[in-house]
Amino acid sequence: MEELTTDDAPESIGPYSQGIASGDRIYVSGQGPVDPDTGEVIQGTPGEQTRRTLQNVAAVLQAGGASLDDVVKATVFVKDMRYYDEVNEVYGELMSPPYPARSAVEVVKLPVDIDVEIEVIAER
Repeated sequence: MEELTTDDAPESIGPYSQGIASGDRIYVSGQGPVDPDTGEVIQGTPGEQTRRTLQNVAAVLQAGGASLDDVVKATVFVKDMRYYDEVNEVYGELMSPPYPARSAVEVVKLPVDIDVEIEVIAER
């Protein structure tokens, strides 16, 4: 197991790694719309939050020698399913076919006050 860390994604807020490489797989912990330079949640629409979130995911993947193109499974957590279409539109812009397997789950609360969190598994 190899820990993946990067200054281009927010620091973990608990006892977990930004990402882990194990063999050919990369596991990226849930990322949110946090500016890695300031540590602050970006203000914006759920779509803008999704864009920042996927940029953070991409940064962790890059630390492991992969990219969003290598994602085989994603889990999207949204605070309100009313945001689903907006989140999906940005997700579709940044991910490429063949699209990874995916789950989308509405949650009551996330560890910080954000509208979206995304975790992924990639193959390098």
